[in-house]
Amino acid sequence: RLEEFLKKEVDLELSTLPDFEERVIDVSEVEQLMNSINAIPAPCAPVINPQAPSAATGTSLRVCWSLFSDDTVECYQLCYKPVSNERHSDEQAEHTLKVKETYCTITDLLPNTQYEFWVSALNASGISPPSERAVYVTAPSPPTIKNKRIRSCENAALVCWESRDINPVDSYTVEL
Repeated sequence: RLEEFLKKEVDLELSTLPDFEERVIDVSEVEQLMNSINAIPAPCAPVINPQAPSAATGTSLRVCWSLFSDDTVECYQLCYKPVSNERHSDEQAEHTLKVKETYCTITDLLPNTQYEFWVSALNASGISPPSERAVYVTAPSPPTIKNKRIRSCENAALVCWESRDINPVDSYTVEL
């Protein structure tokens, strides 16, 4: 029977055309509801740590911060600028770095100079408020010993040096 059926020519034309109503369905409310369910909130402000004792060299600083919440963070935005008493200085330019970790080592800085740092956290929903600002200081440059002014005798020595730093240095340690 199947063989006979397949040999027959079948007319598949419909006698009446289907009548479909064209409707546009508004799914904006459902889409908005779905987006609100899947949306993550913007992160809270990070907390920048004070400068650690071994976090500075003459030309670099290691800055660390923390996030005291369970926020989802994709990266951090670390900003810094030199601290200066002058209002409109070229050195007052702000620098911004994108960082994945909760720490960063900044290089190519000036010796014995104060820098102000602040950090924000970023995710797909937006950017957090900035942290409080923290001031870090690079280490002073080593002084230059004035070889022509060195004097010595049996029980004493006079060694003179001068600082190469613009800002005053608090103290020096002489090792013998």
